[in-house]
Amino acid sequence: MTILGRVVSDRRELFARVNIQVAIDGPAGAGKSTVARLVAQRLRLTYIDSGAMYRSLALMALRRAVDPDDEAGLAALADTLDVTFSSSFDGDLVTVGSEDVTAAIRSAEIGRLAPLVARHSSVREHMVARQQRLADDCHGVVMDGRDIGTHVLPHAHVKIYLTASLDTRAARRYAELVKHDSALTLDDVRKTVHARDKVDGTRTVAPMRPADDAVIVDTTALSVGEAVAMIAALCDERRTQLGER
Repeated sequence: MTILGRVVSDRRELFARVNIQVAIDGPAGAGKSTVARLVAQRLRLTYIDSGAMYRSLALMALRRAVDPDDEAGLAALADTLDVTFSSSFDGDLVTVGSEDVTAAIRSAEIGRLAPLVARHSSVREHMVARQQRLADDCHGVVMDGRDIGTHVLPHAHVKIYLTASLDTRAARRYAELVKHDSALTLDDVRKTVHARDKVDGTRTVAPMRPADDAVIVDTTALSVGEAVAMIAALCDERRTQLGER
């Protein structure tokens, strides 16, 4: 083995012993899920999409006619919600019970309902406790959402707040949603994204905001690859610091 090869091998062994938690927060359309998933893949960490959990709850609430204002009903549903994450050749899968809901939870309607069910304190208590258990069970995790660094994983080793201009975020979200709903317009999506920013940023419980020790990453002019490389470098630096203690 060459000296360079030995150094790389030693670094991988060092990283394998470091249980690092990475929190990535930010508003809709900032690219959190895509970037977080790729960072997790690059660093061989587990990826947890907290937003998918709230979207799954919104989907089940819609199907069971639980009103978004019915906090007790939503909390009871959250307590029994069986959400699992897995990967396949087709990508990441989200399952509720035995049903694959990966596509169903990405509709515009569920996107509108998710922040309404997530604003209730008792609902968030159930979901946050579950997210924390999932993170603790992993040997290293990347979790994305809107309150991960401030509330779910307040002691995360790396905290990122991913953002972008409203127009950029609306355009990205429109490109996603129009595949499933050709009647949507960019203006519709822009209004929805703006409304969600307001709901998430002003809710009483765990409002969306950067953690005091978060690194702000504006992706307006960044490619996905550039954002991933930047965050992965921060994580590598932090894991080296932790491993050398």
